Amino acid sequence: MTVSYAVRVDEATRDRAAEVARNYGLDLATATRAFWTQMARTGSIPLSFNYEEPNEASLEAIREAEEIFANGGGRRFESVDELVEALEA
Repeated sequence: MTVSYAVRVDEATRDRAAEVARNYGLDLATATRAFWTQMARTGSIPLSFNYEEPNEASLEAIREAEEIFANGGGRRFESVDELVEALEA
């Protein structure tokens, strides 16, 4: 049996959390279920209050990738094998 649970949070927090979830390929509902499942499995609250900022090299790589995609560049791959094949070509 599944149940619904409403959570009250301000819009800015929700939007920032949604962006984090998207970076992991998740939506907020899936991230919330994963959080609750982890709590039930471990008997603890899986929170870390440490936030590691990417270093400058990583930030530059992120900016470069965003620029490539914004300009219509880049390529998506259907599998890791396809990616490796493209890298070896």
